Amino acid sequence: MDEIKKNLSKKLLELRHQKKLTQLELAQKLNYSDKSISKWENGDAVPDIAVLKQIATFYEVSVDYLISDDTEKKPENTLPNNSNNKNKIIITLLATSVVWIVATIIYVQLKIWAKINFWIIYIWALPVSFIVLVVFNAIWRKKKFSITLTSLLVWTLLLSIYLQFLKYNIWVIFLIGAPMQIAIILWSQLNKNKSVKIKKQ
Repeated sequence: MDEIKKNLSKKLLELRHQKKLTQLELAQKLNYSDKSISKWENGDAVPDIAVLKQIATFYEVSVDYLISDDTEKKPENTLPNNSNNKNKIIITLLATSVVWIVATIIYVQLKIWAKINFWIIYIWALPVSFIVLVVFNAIWRKKKFSITLTSLLVWTLLLSIYLQFLKYNIWVIFLIGAPMQIAIILWSQLNKNKSVKIKKQ
């Protein structure tokens, strides 16, 4: 058991450093506390088999690699993971581009058939794009972008409403953004605290 702890702690430390993650960042990804991560890496405790499997999947290695003393066996190349991240970015950008394609089609049709210069459609495409980005960000679980994307969604939505009704000079609508921004920041802090406290053992 001591040998397993020793091997596991060494491998966990090496793999985390390869991923360039802090203990807190890893804890948030695994839904454990940073104290648990520290215990595992120091050899003071061993996670149960379900957690070991979760860790192995995250690092793209086998459970056997984590607990063995076979130093010559290398973890799987991180290239597939990088490739996977690249694919996620491409899929997200493709989904966002659909918004702009649709906006352009509407603009062109109105320009040709109704002789209307409906330029505001491109302004409205901004908050719709950020809605798409927020959704895909949630699907890919990229929490570090949540505050930025949600904030941009709120402010571009307010901007779109303001420009749509520009002749009414409703600039006060931007005051709504201030409490909404505060709410977004508070909500993000609540999620951080929750993720660290979910599992402390």
